[in-house]
Formats: sequence, structure tokens, C-alpha cells
Amino acid sequence: MDFDFSEEQETIRGLARDVFTGCADIDRVKQVERSDERIDRELWHELVNTGLLGIALPEDLDGGGLGLAELYVLLEQQGRHVAPVPIWQSVLAALAVAEFGTDAQRTALVPGVADGSSFLTIGLEEFGPFVGGDPRTTATEADGRWILTGAKAVVPITHVADRVIVSATTPTGAALFVVDPSAPGVSVEQTQSTNWEICGNLVLDRAPAEVLGTADGSTAQWLLDRVELALAALALGVGSGAVAQAVAYLNGRYQFGRPLATFQAVNHQLADCYIDLEAMRVTLWQAAWLLAEGHEPGTSVLVAKWWATDGGQRIVHRTTHVHGGMGVDTDYPVHRHLLWGKQIGATLGGSASDLARLGAQLAAGVEVVA
Repeated sequence: MDFDFSEEQETIRGLARDVFTGCADIDRVKQVERSDERIDRELWHELVNTGLLGIALPEDLDGGGLGLAELYVLLEQQGRHVAPVPIWQSVLAALAVAEFGTDAQRTALVPGVADGSSFLTIGLEEFGPFVGGDPRTTATEADGRWILTGAKAVVPITHVADRVIVSATTPTGAALFVVDPSAPGVSVEQTQSTNWEICGNLVLDRAPAEVLGTADGSTAQWLLDRVELALAALALGVGSGAVAQAVAYLNGRYQFGRPLATFQAVNHQLADCYIDLEAMRVTLWQAAWLLAEGHEPGTSVLVAKWWATDGGQRIVHRTTHVHGGMGVDTDYPVHRHLLWGKQIGATLGGSASDLARLGAQLAAGVEVVA
């Protein structure tokens, strides 16, 4: 297992850092937060123009033909800058279509994501405790057509998404389905998330849908694993960005004639952040490597998700705390890292949910990856 980035991945990281630094400074982020869409279209088009948006999508569908690791490199840089663009939502939805869809589904849905002309999104969460790969939304087949009944909570970017990839339980197992949000039987209640992104609660009342692949549970788990690692990559970036801001602030802020950074209590807080970041980093890349290489991930995905949720929360709270009164100013840059950290930590269940699902895996004899 190699945790070093390849030359190609280093190039992607450098390019992504340049794009986000140039297009997602704090003033631009504030401007987008006040817009109706709350999506930075200029940054979106820059990601398209540089080829970053489609790096993980297949070449025959106008993508870059790389893989998950490269996507997670991009997401980490996005998290550092808390840039308001729906990368993981659209790209992972498109990857699911590319992996499991028919030729017609692939050609209809994937190229539009690669060229930035359309948005896809993902609905995995439901109301009540998160139950992983066993959704309460149900799907039934009649005369070759699938009908979905249930609800999906806080589905991202429902106000711009052309299609939603949702999970539902069938008589033979969980499966993924393509849903048109404007179809009969589909209603959307628009709301917003903790980090001010627009999302929607999706109600499905005998809504028509197209199945993706087989209904045996494998496709739903495939997507869930990749979404959880996408959240872990974002959390790593958010935490790293928050720590960088804290270091700059503490070195420039003086008390009793010396920088706050020289105070022992402050050093301890940042040292704890460093430990959490390194644990988040190594568990993320271990799980990402296993998925990218086609190995069974075992417990590695949930371990990475738990560290991102639990450690990520500690980091954004500590970095806010060491900013003193400035940290609670909702207009101050580090506050956005706090909000993103809180949102990521609540998505697909919090740390207690992660531990409960991890315990269930262990009880079921899933291999522990060390």
C-alpha cells in the first residue's frame, strides 16, 4: 500500500490549489452565499476548462479517465477553500451511471456532467436514523417499470439537478435508481443545509424511476462507500484549511508582548488538531487505495468516515476556539470551516451512527483492514 501521491496526482493537486485559490477567495465565497443558486458558476466553468471536473469520469464519456484517488485529491482542495460547487454530488452520481447504467443512460447523463452543462445529485439519506445500505424507500416493478415510494432527506442541489440517483429497497435487495425530479409523483420541499447550501426533501409517491444495474444490494453499497470517502476527503480539506487559518492568526496576534502561538495551551490545541488530521489522512487514503485497486474495503471506509466525522468536528471547534471572539463572528473566514465541518459531520449519520454501523460490520465478520 503506497500513500505517496503519483506525479499525476501531485499535478492535479497543484492545479486544483491554483484554481480554488484564484476563484474561491473569501470575498467570492461571500458573494456566492448571497446568490439565489449558491453555486459558483464561474468556478464551475473553470473546473470544466481545466479538465478537473471530469478527471474521474471515463474517457469514452468525455471524462479524463483517471480515478477515485484523483477525485478525492480535488475534493480535499475544495474543502480547504470551502468552495461552493457541487463536485462530489454530480461526479459520483455520474460515476454510478457510468459504472452500472445502460448505454443509453450513460450517453444521456454522463457527458453533461463532464462538460458542466448539467447537474446530477444523490439521495441516500432519509428521515430518522441513517441505516446505511438498507433504505426505507421501496421500489416495486410492474410490467417492466419501476415505481418508488418513500422520502429522501436533504438531497443536495435539487434546485438545479436534472436527475437524482436514489437508493431504494427491492424484494431482492437495495438498488440505485434514476429519478427525474420533475416527474409525476415526485415533490421537492426546498430547504438549506448547515453550510447554507440549497437542498431539498424529496418525496416519492409511486414515482417512476429507471434502475441502475442489478437489484442485489451491491450497487447501493458501491455508491455509499464512495460518497462516505468523498465526505472524508472534504473534511480533511476543511480541517486543514481551518488549521492553516488558525496558525496564521495565532502568529500575528500578540498578547502580553508575544504571539499567541507561543502560549503552551494554544500549542496543545493545535497539536491535537495535527494528530486528528493525520489520522483522517491515513485512514482516508488507505480506504481510497483499496477501492481504487478493486480490493474489498472491509471496515476501512467506515473507519475513515468515523475519523472524518469525529476528528473533523474536534478540529473545527478547536480552531474556532483559538480565534477567540473573532471565531464566533459569522462573517469571519474560519466560521465557514466550522459550518462545513458541522454539515459534513451530520451527513450520512454522525460519529455515533458510524460507530454503530462499524460495530454491526464487525459483528457480521467483515474483515478488519489494518
